[in-house]
This record gives sequence, C-alpha cells and structure tokens, in this order.
Amino acid sequence: MATAQAADYYAYKRPHVAEYPAPPGMEIDETILKSVEQKTGPISGNTITLNEIQRDRITKIANANWAISRDVVSKPAFNPSLVDEIYRTELLVTSGSKSVPLQRVMVLEVSQYLENYLWPNFDPDNATFEHLMSMILMVNEKFRENVPAWKCFHDRDDPFEGFLRRVLLLKQQGRDLNMAEKTNYLIFLIHSFQSLEDEIVRGTVLKLVHLQLWHSLSSGRFQMELCLHPQLIKKWKTMVKKEAKEARRTGMSSDPRDKLEVKFLPMLIQEFLEILDSKVINSPKHSDEKERLINLYQDDETLVDEACLLYCERFMEFLIDLLSQLPTRRFFRAVIEDVAVVAKCRLSTLYTHQRGKLFAQLVDLLRFYEGFEIDDHVGTQLSDDDVLLAHCSRLQAFQLLAFKEIPKLRDLALANVGSIEKRNDLCKRLSVLSAEELKDVVCNKLKLLENSDPCVERMDFLTEVMVSTFEKRQSQKEAINALPLYPNEQVMWDESVVPSINYTGEGCLALPKLNLQFLTLHDYLLRNFNLFRLESTYEIREDIQDVLPRLAAYINNEGETRFRGWSRMAVPIKEFKITEVKQPNIGEVKPSAVTAEVTYSVSRYTSQIRSEWNGLKEHDVLFLLSVRPFLEPLSGEEASKLSVPERFGLQYVRGCEVIEIRDEDGNLMNDFTGRVKREEWKPPKGELRTVVLALDTAQYQMDVNAIAEKDAEDIYKTFNVMMRRKPKENNFKAILESIRDLMNEACIVPEWLHDIFLGYGNPSAAQWTNMPDTLDIVDFKDTFLDADHLRESFPDYDVSFLHPDGDVDKFPKPPFHITLPRTLKSAANQVLPGATKRGGVDGDIVNKMMETNGKREQIIVETYVPPDPGPYPQDQPKKNNVRFTPVQIGAVISGIQPGLTMVVGPPGTGKTDTAVQILNVLYHNCPSQRTLIITHSNQALNDLFEKIMQRDVPARYLLRLGQGEQELATDVEFSRQGRVNAMLARRLELLAEVERLAKTLHLPEDVGYTCETAGYFWLLHVYSRWEQFLAACESNQDKASFVKDRFPFKEFFSDTPQPVFIGLSFERDMRAAKGCFRHLTTMFQELEECKAFELLKSTADRANYLMTKQAKVVAMTCTHAALKRKDFLQLGFKYDNLLMEESAQILEIETFIPMLLQRQEDGHARLKRCILIGDHHQLPPVVKNMAFQKYSHMDQSLFTRFVRLGIPYVELNAQGRARPSIAKLYNWRYRQLGDLSYVQNERVFQLANTGFCYEYQLVDVPDHRGMGESAPVPWFYQNLGEAEYVVSVYMYMRLLGYPASKISILTTYNGQKHLIRDVIRQRCASHPLIGSPSKVTTVDRFQGQQNDYILLSLVRTRFVGHLRDVRRLVVAMSRARLGLYVFCRRSLFEQCYELQPTFQLLLQRHDRLALNLDETTCPTERFVGDTGRIHLVSGLEEMEHIAMNKFYQLYQVLCMLFV
Repeated sequence: MATAQAADYYAYKRPHVAEYPAPPGMEIDETILKSVEQKTGPISGNTITLNEIQRDRITKIANANWAISRDVVSKPAFNPSLVDEIYRTELLVTSGSKSVPLQRVMVLEVSQYLENYLWPNFDPDNATFEHLMSMILMVNEKFRENVPAWKCFHDRDDPFEGFLRRVLLLKQQGRDLNMAEKTNYLIFLIHSFQSLEDEIVRGTVLKLVHLQLWHSLSSGRFQMELCLHPQLIKKWKTMVKKEAKEARRTGMSSDPRDKLEVKFLPMLIQEFLEILDSKVINSPKHSDEKERLINLYQDDETLVDEACLLYCERFMEFLIDLLSQLPTRRFFRAVIEDVAVVAKCRLSTLYTHQRGKLFAQLVDLLRFYEGFEIDDHVGTQLSDDDVLLAHCSRLQAFQLLAFKEIPKLRDLALANVGSIEKRNDLCKRLSVLSAEELKDVVCNKLKLLENSDPCVERMDFLTEVMVSTFEKRQSQKEAINALPLYPNEQVMWDESVVPSINYTGEGCLALPKLNLQFLTLHDYLLRNFNLFRLESTYEIREDIQDVLPRLAAYINNEGETRFRGWSRMAVPIKEFKITEVKQPNIGEVKPSAVTAEVTYSVSRYTSQIRSEWNGLKEHDVLFLLSVRPFLEPLSGEEASKLSVPERFGLQYVRGCEVIEIRDEDGNLMNDFTGRVKREEWKPPKGELRTVVLALDTAQYQMDVNAIAEKDAEDIYKTFNVMMRRKPKENNFKAILESIRDLMNEACIVPEWLHDIFLGYGNPSAAQWTNMPDTLDIVDFKDTFLDADHLRESFPDYDVSFLHPDGDVDKFPKPPFHITLPRTLKSAANQVLPGATKRGGVDGDIVNKMMETNGKREQIIVETYVPPDPGPYPQDQPKKNNVRFTPVQIGAVISGIQPGLTMVVGPPGTGKTDTAVQILNVLYHNCPSQRTLIITHSNQALNDLFEKIMQRDVPARYLLRLGQGEQELATDVEFSRQGRVNAMLARRLELLAEVERLAKTLHLPEDVGYTCETAGYFWLLHVYSRWEQFLAACESNQDKASFVKDRFPFKEFFSDTPQPVFIGLSFERDMRAAKGCFRHLTTMFQELEECKAFELLKSTADRANYLMTKQAKVVAMTCTHAALKRKDFLQLGFKYDNLLMEESAQILEIETFIPMLLQRQEDGHARLKRCILIGDHHQLPPVVKNMAFQKYSHMDQSLFTRFVRLGIPYVELNAQGRARPSIAKLYNWRYRQLGDLSYVQNERVFQLANTGFCYEYQLVDVPDHRGMGESAPVPWFYQNLGEAEYVVSVYMYMRLLGYPASKISILTTYNGQKHLIRDVIRQRCASHPLIGSPSKVTTVDRFQGQQNDYILLSLVRTRFVGHLRDVRRLVVAMSRARLGLYVFCRRSLFEQCYELQPTFQLLLQRHDRLALNLDETTCPTERFVGDTGRIHLVSGLEEMEHIAMNKFYQLYQVLCMLFV
C-alpha cells in the first residue's frame, strides 16, 4: 500500500506541544500500560481495546464521577474522600527522581479532572490538603502542556483568590511535605510568578515581594539598603505606621515579621539551603578537609538524591525568575544578598559534583542576574561608566575602612584599585586574616552577614562573600563580544542548554526565559541573543547528525581517517592551512582577523551537486569538522550507550565564513567585488577547489589559549570534513551579528515606546490618544465610498457635512476632510469600534463623554472637489473599492496617528486591505514621511505590495527588497535594480516629452538633452508662460472661450483622448487648464527626481540613492531586515513609520530589529509610528526545538506579549471569507466576530455543496486494517485509513465537477502529508479526469492561505497531539470558504477540553459522511440547510466504492460522447 517516500528525517522534526494520552475509552501509549498492569494485571497486544482500558482504575473513576459521556446523564455528588484517595494512590510520589507520576497525571488532566471535579467543588475554607495538592498538580500539568491554566478559575474570582491564599498558607498548616510535594509546590510558585498578566494571580503573589519583605533583612543589610536608596525612607516609615495601626485595630501580633508576606520567601530560602547542605549529597562525614575535598570530586552518582537535586535546580529557576523581572526583583534582591545564597551555592558540594552540572549553570545564571547592571528602584540601565564608578567607590570605601581599622590589610588599603579588583588578588590579600578576623570584618565591620548565620564559621565562605562583593566583574558587553558566534562541539551536545527534541518539560534548563517583562533593553537583547544562538545551534547539530552517518568514516591501515560514504552537504578536506592571523585591534586581545584556506575535490559528485559546491558565495557559513572514528566498528549495544560525537568519532566543530573560492588554476569564482567582469567569466577548471575562509577570531583565541595553557591538541591540524547548509537555513550569523551590534550601541527606541516595550508603565501610554502632534484634520481620500459609508463608520456621532466655505453640503460626495472629535482622545480610543483594552474606559462613561447637553457630539466633515489630475488616462488616480467596516475605519484612524497601533485580524477580516489603506492615507497626509513595511513571509509581503500598487501611490515611490520580488504578480519590477531601470527608462520618456513640448512652443528641442536642461526650460519657458496666462485670466473671467483661445500649451495637449476645452464655460475650462498644468508639473517633478540617476554613474550608487532618498514605501521581510541592518546603517537609511504584517508570527527579536534600521537623530529615535497587525489566536513563530518553545517561551511574539500586557488593540470584527456556519467553528475564539453582508447574501455562499448534505462535517474514521495512527520514524505520524478516505472523497468531488484548484488537502503532520501525496500520486495525479488538488500540505504551512474546499486529516488516534494548541485548531478551521470536511477519531477529540467549542458544533451532525447521491454534476441549485436525501457512508470501503462507481459512470458517458 502507499507509504511515504524516503526523505530527510530531520526535516520533519516540527515543534509540537506535549503528547497527551487518549481519554477514557481510547487507545493509549504503552508507557501507560505498565501503570495499568500494576493495578489490573498484564494486557496483551500492541493496541488497547475499549474493554481493556475500562479495567484501569482511573478510567472507571473518571467515567463514574466527572468525565463527559454521552451515555450518563447525571453524576454522583462530590466526594472529598475520593479526591484524597486518588491523590494518595495515584499522584503521591514517595521515592525516585520524578516529582509526579507523569502518565497518571496526564490521564487525569486530559479527563478534565480539574475543570469538572476539583475546581467546581473547591471550598477555600474546607478543602483538604490532598484536594489542594491535586489542583496544584493539575495546574502544573497544564503549564507543562502549554495550554491555558487559569482559564477555568475565572468563573469564580473570589474562590480563585482563596485558592491562591490557601496555597501560600499550605506550609504553615503543620503537615510536612515530602521532597516531591515540595518540588511540585515550588513549580506552582514559578508558574504563578510567570503569570503576572492575570490580575488575581498578580495581586496575590506580588504581595510576597513588596517593601514589607525588608522586615526580614538583617539590621546591617537594612541600613545599607536605606543608605543606598534614601528615597525609600519616607515610604518605609509610612508603611510601618500603617502596619502598626492595622495591628492595633485587629489585635494581631505587632511584629511584622510574623506576617505571611514577610516570612514566606525567607522561609523557602532557608528550607532550600538546608536541603542543599545536608540532603542532596549523602556523603559521609570526614575527619579532615583533605578527605572531604577528595570525596567532592568522586563520580559515584549513588550519593546524589535525585529528588533533592531536582528541587535544588527548580529553586534556582525560581530565584532567577524573581530576579529577572523588575516588579519581583526590586526588593527581593536584597534578601538574596543578605543570606548570601549565591556564595553558599557556589561552595556547595553539588556545585562541583558531576551530577550538579545543570545546577552549577543555573547558579551562574543567578549570579549574573543578582549583579545585573540596573538601578532596581528606578529601573534605569547602568552604563559601563556607572558600573565602574560604583565598583571603584565600593572598593575604595573598603580600603579606607581597612586603613583605619584592619592593620593586617594595610597593603590592600594602599594598593591601587587595579591591583586588587581581581578574584585571585583579593583572595591572596585576604588570606593574611585569620578566620575570626575575617568573620569580624564581614559580620561586624561591613555587616554583610549576620553573626547567627551558621556558615560564617567557614573561612572559604567568608572569603567568597568578600570576593563576590568587591571583585570587578566582566561587563556584559565584554562578555558578549568575547563569545564566538559559531557554536562548537561542547555547546552543541550540552543537554542543559541545547536539549534534544524529546524535552518533556519535567525538568528545568540553564536557559533564559522570554516572558512579559525585561529589566532593560540590554537584558532583552541578551536573552534573545542567547536563545537565537542556541536555537541555531540545535539546527546545526541536527545537520551534523545527518551528515556523519552518511560519510561512514573509518581508520585505514596507516591510521588515517577515510570515508566510505558520501554526503551532499559535506566534503572531505584534502588540505587545510591558516594563512594569516592579523594583529588585534587596540583594546582587544583576540586577532582582528584569521584567514584559512581549504582545498577539496568535487570529482565524486554529480553535476547538480558539483554546481552547488561551485556556487558557494561570499559570506556563506561553513563548518569544519574533525572526525576520528573508533578503530573497530561498534556493536549496536555499544553505539546506543554513546553520544552522537562519540559514536561517529566527532572531535571538534568550528564555524567559518567564505571570503572567496578559486578553481584548480587559481581563477576566482563567484566574484561579487567587480574584479572579474561578467564577459570575462569562465567555467571553473579542474576538480579541485580552494576556498578562502574567515575563522571566528574569538573562538581562535580561546583555542590558542587552551593550547598554551593546558597543552591541548592543536585543533586546526585535525580538520578533515567541511560541511555546508541550505542557504535559507544558514543566515543565523548575520542575525546574531545584528543583535550583538545593537548591544554595543546606545540602543535607543522611541521614548514613547521604551517603557511599554520592556513591559512597564501605563499600557495605553503609546496609544495615539496619549501622543503629542496628532493629526486633528485628516484627508481620508478614497477611504469612504460615499456619505452613507462615512455615517455608518461613526454610528455614535452626528455627522455634519460642510463645504469649504462653511455652508452645509446637502449632497456630499467623497473625498472628505474629517476633523476628529475630542472624544476620540478623551475616551482613550474606546469610542473606536473594536478598540479593546483590559481595564479600559467603561462604556457608559464613554457614552456620557460623547453626549453634550443631551446631544451626541458632532463630527465635522468638509467636502471638497479634488483638483483635475490631468487629461490623460494615466493621470487618473486609482481608487479604493472596499467598503470598510466601522472597526476597520477605527484601525485606519489609529494607524495614521503617531504612536503604537495594534490591529488583531481574525481570519478573513481584511487585515491586508486595512494595512494598505493606512499606508494610502498616511502617504497623502504626510507625503514627506517614509514608511517601512515588514512581513514574515515573502507571500504576505507580495500580497500587501500588490494591493498597494492598486492605490493612489506613485509606483516610483515603491520599493521591494529581498529575494521574493520575482514572485510579484505585476508587469513592473519593484526590486532596486528594477526600479533603477524603470527610472532610467522613464527619464528618456520624459525627456522626449520635454522635446515635444519645446517643439509645440517653437523653441529649440535640445532643451530635453538632460534633466538639468529640462529644469531650466521649466523655469524660463513653461512656468513663466503659465504665470502670464493666470494673470491674463484674472481680467477675462467673463469670456467663456478665453481659456480655450489663450492656453499656452494647447498644442502639446492636442493628443488627449477627449478634447480638453469646450469653450462654453470659463470655470470648466479653467479647471481643465489647471489639470493640464498639473500634468506638466508632475512631469518636470519626475525629471527632477531622475536627475540623481543621471549624475550617479554606477548601478550600486543609483540603487542606494533609490532606497535611501527616493522611495517613500520600502518593503522587506523581517529576515532581510536582520541580515542587512549593517548595510542600512552605513547607507543612512531612514524611515518615519513602521508597519508590520503577520507580526504574531515573527520572533520577538525579528520584530525588534526592524525598529532600529536607522541611526539616531540628535540622540532621539526618528520613528513616529509603529503599526503591528496580526492575530495571536493563530499559530506563533516557528521554533524547532521543543525546549526553547516550552521552557524559554521563544515562540512568543512581540505582538502576543503586548496583548498579554493589556496594551489596547483594535480587533476587526467582520469576516468575509467563509460561510457564516463555517465561521462559527472558530469565531468563538474572538470577541465579536461576525460576518460581512457579502458572505450572507452572495449566491455562492447560499448554495449547498454538490453531492454533500452539509457544508461542514466531522467524519469518524475507525481503524483501517486494524491500525490507526503509526509513526515509521519518531514524530512522523501517519494514518493510512484517513489518507485513503480523504483521497476517495477528493476523487468523488473531482468526478462531480469540482475544480482541482478549488480543493486543498490539509493535515496536522508532515508524515500524513507525504502519505496523502503518495496516495494521490498513485491513484489520481496521472488521470486526466482527476489530477492533483491545489495543495497537499500541513495546517502550519497553509496559515495565511485559503481555498473553497478543505479536506482535513487530524491523523492521531491515540493522543490528541499538538492540535490541542487551540491556535492550530483556529488555523485549521478557518482555511475553508465553502466546504470543510474533517476526518478524525471522534472519541479522541470530543473529550479534549480546549477543543470543546468547535467539536460540540461538529458533533451536532452525523459523524458518518453524509452524501447526496442524487446530484451528479456541479453546481447544484440546492440551498444550504436543504440536505436532500441523506446517504450515510458506512466507512472507507463504501466511499471507495462510491468514487469508483462515479468514475465508471463518467467513463461510460465519455465513451458514448466520443463513439
């Protein structure tokens, strides 16, 4: 039977959410079977039947008490003892390294245990400990699975707050938690502090990190903090008075340290330190220090308590999260320093233990954030000078103290700062003090610690505290500049920072997180730099792992590495040599450049692959590998125990960049410098190629240091393989360089955007209503089709139409000038339909603000007659024909004003039309400003650009950059070269027109020789004649034919399609004359713009001028912007407005970089407007590594983060894509998504789908030949039954006459996509009556596209899979216009809580395909809702039979026709 064709396995490793077990009654994973067997005995077979799953205890309990079931109408009353029993027998972990029995928790969570049982029956006052812990586990599981966790709680806000309060009080209820419970409790706290956008969660947890937390500080630390921040003294005194007053009123304890908010976090820290000190590593006590140190480094892993280790790692994550957000960091950092958490962790046994590698990395990350360069109480970033000044002041103060009071430190006191600021120097200087003396310095003189701290008796601890306080730390800029951009083998296979694809979310990682807020812009860039670098590292690692087995390396008899196999993407190296190492730049240690040459042969490759290697270009990134395999082949068992580098003998990996490539004769290939002229280029000679490479200087310096200091192997003598990557996947270096350049600059975002960008301040601060310099009067040009359209767009206002002279216009016609009313500002944009803001202005208040003296406020609209554009057809402006909705008008108004505009565009609501109209109105109201358009994909950019060309924006002002320009469906080229050629061609046309004009004026024709001579001609002969004509007209307005007789350019305009003047009306002819002169003005204006192209001789200079000066609208993808940022800065590229489409699909950093493609002007950013258009309810940016997606939230776009922060946005509310009934499948996800009249009234939407009873339907597909889903390789899911069923329905549709171009087949997995393509290739593609559908692709790939009919295969039968991400469901349901047919396993998907709204609608109809077999050809005259005679298809076999019958019937008809 048809199967997927061989393909690159790694191409299918798509991001996915956690795997979920089937609900009761479904097949489940074998890992669950083990748990079932423990309770019910062994189960045979590879699959599990309904009867077998019913034997599981959890399944029986769920079915009886809370699971949704079609068979059971009522459920028994809530039983608290049942919750207790489930917790004790199923959820409680008493031993082992896991904090939860993951499979049991998954089964309970997917059965809606939390939503249907725990939460509805939760009473904050009476809930048991087991009930509370069960809810904590379910919430944690939801976060692990990346599904909304707090959603179900908001139906009861008061109990929700009570639940959170009970959680905080849990440890004070006298019950000891075991280690697994402590870990789960801690994970819940981590999730809570990462959910500050939730008002109730925020209000509860932020009390734990408020100023009152300082009651727990030691007296010395407390005084130190108040001295450093005197502005807090008044606030502190006010708080203390308030607390005392409250204590007297309630009669409670007057000691504030007894309050939960004060002692909660210190108690947690103390508990952690106890576990770290005594429970993680159960090593025996040793009599002397030497024996302890020897034991410290032993590799016996049995000494490590895995449960305690996981707790310690999670606690580090918790502290890092608190220090990396300003609201939680502000007062908490002092508590961390007061207890010296970092010092105690660094000196712990676990820090240097083999099993403590991840813990050590997390401690280092905590240390980094503890000393982050920020003023905690003001929120401003500290410059390098500020940090250095603070360090020197701190050290000098200590020197002064030492000089006065510590005689033994006299040498330290008199030394210069530079000689004592390093760690080794400080340790050496402090070693002269005894333990008691050092303790006195730390605890009594400096007051860094309390005497009661048990660790102050340890000399190494006291020294560590002193050193960490006074040593000079490497600045963040120095650290990032010293970091190699290319990953090496050590980073690639470090599972702590680059986890494998099968990351489950059970543990933490040494990775930064992208959440709601960032400390500074530098912090933002640093986190994104690290994550983007590691994501690229993961992709590079996958490519290397694909290449190595193909090469089949072995050791020959001479002991040299040779290769039996071959790879398309890698070649053996014949010779490698370093040719140049340049001196370092001033102030640097690393070389300024390192150049190498690599020689390789292309003799063994086919012409296609050879051309790919010959096609290497300048700046392409390559990787040098050192491969040294084992002498003897490994057995399967041996190989399985080794890592990939060990298995294939990979020793080293180094990245490099191509400078140039030469053939065997030394001739330059692929020259981009102009040294080799195009006509002189010759095909490469020979089979040997020599490529000149630029090595990473930072990595080279590190390698050289290792050789010198550690006597390490010379890496650069071992390289024997060179690997390349696909060009589209290999642009990471340029993007990383752009981020690093931003970190080295004084990175300035607009002041109006700065705080919001970091996640602080008023969410509405950047909205246009709060911005200066707004446009009070706006010319909307062709936005409104007529006066009624304008009235409909402002339903809450009285619209008054006036002539320019102030008289009422009774018959108004567009275009219109609109004076925006004050209420649009005073109501914070809530008046604009669709403007949405959490906590916004109340609707009643808005209505009162709009009503003045009982009347609605007026909008003053001034009508005007646009000037005559000219007598030729090309002079006529292009006009909009879209009847925008009121909400779209609101988006246009917001978009043309300064500030931040966010537009949420649900599927089919006209996001692109709205964006284009914003650009159109903006161009005409601010003609001197330049706009940058950014999208995620070339397809979206081309769609947007094609629509811009249909508006009244001159083509000469449009420019499209990047590689996708050739896909534009236009006759005009809009690339830089195309626009230059167009301008040069236009120049010749215009000069010819100038010569013709001169001839009609009886002047010499050489005035059209150049643009400069044409300019003189304009001033001397054209404009002067026009002025004389106007002067003459002033005194002859009573003569009807005067304009016709005296117009000076009448002969030039004699070739117009219609006569220009009629001679019957002076006013009419004068208007036509002005139109003619406007044509001439435009002509000479264009010539003036062409002058630069005449003066500049090189193509590059002309193209750069076009981009930096000429173009008013420049469009590119976000990737192109990141790649070319340095070039844009060098050229002086400038823009005033930024419009970003698909912004919910763009990575945070790829959204940020386009905001900074220009240099500052006088220390200020030039950017005036930022318009973000997207839909956070659809799929996010693609992140291939699961860990970066789930743990670090790297797939969160800037658009989504702004929505989470509560920034106001306009949500478009009328879709014009799909039938209203189909739109209901996904419109529940949006606030008020309705339908345009077009989809309600057009006949194509009213008629039914021929041959189908319903316009949409869910089709239940059982096992086919005893099998449901399968996976030939991991994550490559297939379902043969669904594939065959979908193809049979497709054949049926084609035989009824449906066009193939109107049908697309979608699926949720790449494996199924290839399987369906294979089935179609065998059964349909070659047949003229059927052929292939428009597309067979995945839901993810089809985002942003649509078709009339969609056949959707959901594939999974054992687990819901990544469709549980509702964003993917929205995309899947919203691609169809007229027909949607979903093929899946009903009993699996109907149980999924997140998908309920959609599947409840789908399941209101038959779950067997309902056909109308009475209809034989398209189209039908039957209307939607009229099913006709319903025939329910029993299954796949009958559907195949129906399709074949249709085929034979059609075949017989065709035979009769041609006989």
